[in-house]
Amino acid sequence: MKLLLFLAPGFEEIEAITVLDIVRRAGLSIHSVSISNEKTVSGAHQISLNADLTFDEVNFDEAEALILPGGMPGTNNLGAHAGLKKQLVNFARNPDKTIAAICAAPLILGDLGLLDGKKATCYPGFESHLSRAKLSRKPVVRDGNIITADGPAHAMLFAIKLVDYLGNTFLADDVTKGLNF
Repeated sequence: MKLLLFLAPGFEEIEAITVLDIVRRAGLSIHSVSISNEKTVSGAHQISLNADLTFDEVNFDEAEALILPGGMPGTNNLGAHAGLKKQLVNFARNPDKTIAAICAAPLILGDLGLLDGKKATCYPGFESHLSRAKLSRKPVVRDGNIITADGPAHAMLFAIKLVDYLGNTFLADDVTKGLNF
C-alpha cells in the first residue's frame, strides 16, 4: 500500500507531520510529495519539510491514497496544481482508491464536485466550498472513499482514522495504545 501526502508552500505543519508520523508508526507506506520541483517545502509557520518525492517522480498507478493537509496558502497552492486536481478526480472515481483532506483542503474536493451529495466536514469558514455536500460537525467524516477532517486540533484523530480505514482496526488500536491516546 502506498499513500501519498502532498506538500505545497504554506501547508499546515501539524496536519502533515502528524499524518506522516502516525501512518509510519502503523507500518504503512507513506511518501510526502512536493508539488513543485523543489523537495524542501516551507509550511504556514515557516517549518520546512524535505519531501520524499516531487510530483513528477510519482507513479500514481502504484498509489492507493492521496492525502491533502490544509493550511493557507498551502490549500490554495494545492488547488492551483492542475496535475493534482486531475489525479483527485481519477481517484474519486475509483472505489479502490482513497482521498483524504483536512482543514481547508476539503474545499479543493468541494470545488471539484467530488463531495456532491457526500457527508463531509472542513475547517470553519470554508463551508461555502462544500455547498453541495452534506455538512457534518463531526471532527472526522468518511463517506465512501473520501475522508475529511475539520482542522489541526483533530490531526491525530484524522491520522488514526486513515490507519483504521487503510490498514485495519487492530493496527489503529495498537498505534493508539502506543500513543496513550
